[in-house]
Amino acid sequence: MGERQPHHLHLHLPPRPTSHRRFCPSLSNRPSLTLLRVIGFLPTKLLKKPEAQMEASDEERPLIHHLPPQEQCSKYTCDGMVNIDSKPALKQSTGNWRACFFILGVEFTECICFYGVSKNLVTYLTSVLHESNVNAAQSVSIWIGSCFFTPLIGAFLADTYWGRYWTVVMSILVIILGMIVLTVSASPLFLNASFYNGGISRLTVYLGLYLFALGTGGIKPNIPAFGADQFDGADPVERVTKGSFFNWYYFSINVGSLLSSTVVVWVQDNIGWSVGFAGPMLLLGFGLAMFIAGRRAYRYKKLGGSPLTRVFQVLVAAVRNHRLNLPDDSSLLHELPGVTEGDYRTQHTYQFRFLDKAAILSDKNCAPAAPSSPWRLCTVSQVEELKMLLRTFPVWASLVGFFMVTAQMTSTLIEQGVAMDGRVGRFTVPPASLATFDVVAVLALIPVYDAALVPLARRVTGRDRGVSHMQRIGVGLALSAVAMAYSALVEARRLAMAAAAAGTRMSIAWQVPSFFVLGAGEVFAVIGMLEFCYEQSPASMKSLGTALVQLAVAVANYLNSGMLRVVAAATARGGGAGWIPDKLDEGHLDYFFWMMAALSVLNLLQFLHCSIRFRGNNTLSSS
Repeated sequence: MGERQPHHLHLHLPPRPTSHRRFCPSLSNRPSLTLLRVIGFLPTKLLKKPEAQMEASDEERPLIHHLPPQEQCSKYTCDGMVNIDSKPALKQSTGNWRACFFILGVEFTECICFYGVSKNLVTYLTSVLHESNVNAAQSVSIWIGSCFFTPLIGAFLADTYWGRYWTVVMSILVIILGMIVLTVSASPLFLNASFYNGGISRLTVYLGLYLFALGTGGIKPNIPAFGADQFDGADPVERVTKGSFFNWYYFSINVGSLLSSTVVVWVQDNIGWSVGFAGPMLLLGFGLAMFIAGRRAYRYKKLGGSPLTRVFQVLVAAVRNHRLNLPDDSSLLHELPGVTEGDYRTQHTYQFRFLDKAAILSDKNCAPAAPSSPWRLCTVSQVEELKMLLRTFPVWASLVGFFMVTAQMTSTLIEQGVAMDGRVGRFTVPPASLATFDVVAVLALIPVYDAALVPLARRVTGRDRGVSHMQRIGVGLALSAVAMAYSALVEARRLAMAAAAAGTRMSIAWQVPSFFVLGAGEVFAVIGMLEFCYEQSPASMKSLGTALVQLAVAVANYLNSGMLRVVAAATARGGGAGWIPDKLDEGHLDYFFWMMAALSVLNLLQFLHCSIRFRGNNTLSSS
């Protein structure tokens, strides 16, 4: 996920420029920047391509990838990182794997808490709070959606105010507070207290859940970024090692999910909910202590502007300048004459023309004595950054449809499992534990994908990656439709068995293929989308690009919650049981699964249409 630079210098000679940008007088007299660009110290944007290719392609390519001399980087990092005392970070005593062990440890413990709550939350709401199946599934979808929406807040706070380290620390403290509330709400002393009633119990549980959601918003976007900060991007060796960190980061998430789906869920179902909540909470407290203990080993990034601020500046400036007329010549729009080291200049495109109004120059904006406000005048490069994000939205919308399918693993599929026979041999399998097979599929198929599928596809297609991002996402979307169709067939068979002989229940083992196929779909769709969003995002908004994937999870869970309520209300008109009643034997959950399969097919068709029309950044050689 980290951006890898070449180990040697590459010179890209741009074509002769056909036009020149016009700059404000106050910004144009910068001969030193011109000199630096000539000697190759500053990266330069390749100039215009033919107009026909300009609509949907943004090329960001440095003239020279400048690497500092090795002797300058032998003692300190060369990427501007500092230690805990705000002094230049020493390579030998900070960062690298010595710091990442602490970071991966706290991520592992946070995942055990998160999945320990989410995997079995439907069962807790129906058995302890006595909510209906529909209300419980809806509540879980809303809560999970909140957990994946709050990372936008956490990323903004870290980039703008607190920094990643303190955002993680404060967020873990909030999560622990939420886990304490959940543990108390599930304890026998609380449930048997004289003041106890259903209203107090419900309020306490949801207070704990949404404290958890608020805290996890500071973990999800900042742990991977903080881990990547521990490797010097200007050092060839550390730059390669950064890629390994993301592999172990993803591995720690799945191991935490696996332990939660098995050990934690079993404890909750067989020992008690309070113990099932208290155990992960104590483990997270230990992880926080270890994370704080490693504070002197970390490398810290200096605070900078938030990418969200840059996005909103373009929107506000475009609205404020909506009365101005766009020039026919795009070279008359505002652009800085030079860029700082490591920055990119993005060429103008002709999509979303309204946003170009944010870069319209006026006499007031050009006045040297009155520097223009970024909320009234933005550069062309800043406008193009927002355009690049907007071009990914049709593909992003397809991922929302995919996550609406995976949301069934924590809602309707668990309710289906409760209505089935959980005995497998001499063991009784809790319905929530079947999510283990989703994780097993992910852990098993990723090595197979890298070791077997990619080399085979590379021989067929001639691509470096074997398949493009679009092809990989498309396979995942197709698998989601297959999983829903299989679940519908299983439910139809279960209903037939229950109707033929009262008390006869279908084995829960028939659900295993559904979870396994959904896990395979995640390997293709989710990881493919992560790479797609990262590479298609502007250079200054890579973290915001990958955060879009988490936002898709949030939107999908909100939509799934609303859809469950609409389906339940619409199908229960006239006094009928509906598709999703409290007693599933009286309903038709299979109809709901067939509906999800049909929506998945439509989602796939929409994605294929968008992928054919999509033309992304020319820097993606394999796309």
